[in-house]
Amino acid sequence: MMETNTDLKAILANGGAVVLPTETVYGLFARALDEKAVNHVYELKNRPRDKAMNLNIASYEDILTYSKEQPDYLKKLYDAFLPGPLTIILKANSQVPKWINSGLTTVGFRLPNHPVTRELIQAEGPLIGPSANKSGMASGRYFDHIRAQFDFQVTGYQDDDALLGLDSTILDLSVTPARILRQGKITKDDLLAALPELTIE
Repeated sequence: MMETNTDLKAILANGGAVVLPTETVYGLFARALDEKAVNHVYELKNRPRDKAMNLNIASYEDILTYSKEQPDYLKKLYDAFLPGPLTIILKANSQVPKWINSGLTTVGFRLPNHPVTRELIQAEGPLIGPSANKSGMASGRYFDHIRAQFDFQVTGYQDDDALLGLDSTILDLSVTPARILRQGKITKDDLLAALPELTIE
């Protein structure tokens, strides 16, 4: 049973952070283009500042807005696996603020497959949404554990343990051949079956 404790849109709009479920693990979400909101998430997680954030986006067009030098097969990849447990790394363009990707030349994109989370990304996005845990600890699978871990510092949440599973697969398309940086639910075989033209190191 899903439970929402307060107005999540209002918290995000005011620069706050909220805990939301995805099809993989819980994330700690905040507005990506609000530097103070992003800094707040870094502080909550004790996350090193050189560890970049991903952009949680609502559409294929959002990916094009914040990236450059996209491969020809990107739309086919998007249609095959998103929304879903895949993070795509692309070269960042000038629209990506340095507080998101820590000054790197790349940025990650994620489109979670959870109705509430997708609605919030559509309304308030793009959002950052790193896993809801303190840095160095296991990804957040159970809401009660997350709430205790953050000492109840995060007041906005959507409680839904039912859909959680493996972490997302991270596919780096900023290099040729592409590389899988983290193996999650989507495998190399899955990717190559859908996109025979894709070359993975």
